[in-house]
Amino acid sequence: MSKSILAKFKVGSVTDFGNDNHNVNLSPVVNDSPENKSFSLYTPSGKIEMHITNPDCIGFFVAGKEYYVEFKEA
Repeated sequence: MSKSILAKFKVGSVTDFGNDNHNVNLSPVVNDSPENKSFSLYTPSGKIEMHITNPDCIGFFVAGKEYYVEFKEA
């Protein structure tokens, strides 16, 4: 069985460059809820940055919202 790691990140910014080109920046959650305290205990810092050009994904990420990220070996 393959191991996976679950993390929780918050969108800091979404930049729209036009023509379905968006840049999304996420950081680990902070201690503002019991669940976030448990995540930030083990992932106190980090960064995910994505450049998205898929029209079906535009609008999915919203600044200020939190998202779960699962890391699994490919």
